Amino acid sequence: MATTVDAAEGNPIVQLTAKDYKGLVDPDWCPGCGDFGVLNSLQRACAELGLKPHEIVTVSGIGCSSNFPGYFNSYGMHTLHGRALAVATGVKMANHELNVVVTTGDGDGYGIGGNHFTHTARKNIDLTYLVMNNQIYGLTTGQTSPTSMPGMKTKSTPFGNVETPLNPLTSAIMNGATYVARGYSGDIRQLTNLVKGGIEHRGFALIDIFSPCTTFNKDNDHPFFKQRVKKLEEMDHDTSDWKIACERAMEWGDTLYTGLFFKKEGETTLDDREPILKKGGPIATRELGVSNEQAQKIISGMM
Repeated sequence: MATTVDAAEGNPIVQLTAKDYKGLVDPDWCPGCGDFGVLNSLQRACAELGLKPHEIVTVSGIGCSSNFPGYFNSYGMHTLHGRALAVATGVKMANHELNVVVTTGDGDGYGIGGNHFTHTARKNIDLTYLVMNNQIYGLTTGQTSPTSMPGMKTKSTPFGNVETPLNPLTSAIMNGATYVARGYSGDIRQLTNLVKGGIEHRGFALIDIFSPCTTFNKDNDHPFFKQRVKKLEEMDHDTSDWKIACERAMEWGDTLYTGLFFKKEGETTLDDREPILKKGGPIATRELGVSNEQAQKIISGMM
């Protein structure tokens, strides 16, 4: 952290660096895990945006990726399996001035949490959703996830996966998300820019991230992605065209696109449409509408 002085006002200006977002706990991910790149990218993005740690909340579910709030310097909540988006919605509604970032994996986010994924997109809640997608359940030592490819051999599919994988990008677009992107944890610069864009965007922002599991997924490793990923920003891609976005999101072969697939500006968010939030500031900072005695009576009745 560095401090300078505003020449015009004479007030100190705090300049944050990525190191200022280092959590109190060191990551215990396996060597080479793609999640390190995601953590690095979020730290850089917040520093470049000038966000102070107390202006951010990271919310996670369960899984290797979901230990994230302990590794990142901000308010944080480590919640239930598949329920991170539901809790994050509550956080955003209670204090809609906070920057709420949800960090999860493909199993937690698209499997157990698939229902919440659909409805959060539908409501266009102003959240940034970082999904570390390694196409496998890593924490439980290597079973198929909703994004595992057909034929993939794992502990739960020794003869090959027979299920059709979910496509998170097309799902998000069809259900109403207004910022849909895909990154690769091995490309920190591009991923940092995508995360910055997601945080700045007003509305539900999904950033699906290829984040290789070096221990349990030997099919989709770093060499696999490095020879296939192609950046959308290097070609003529119209981010306002949802049809083209879906077509490119559905490609899985020698070319895997990364970058911003779809963005829609001007759509109202849930907190825009909620009348109680339109005046008086965040609910969390308002005075209670009941007396302490009434509040205690309500709490006692719920215990």
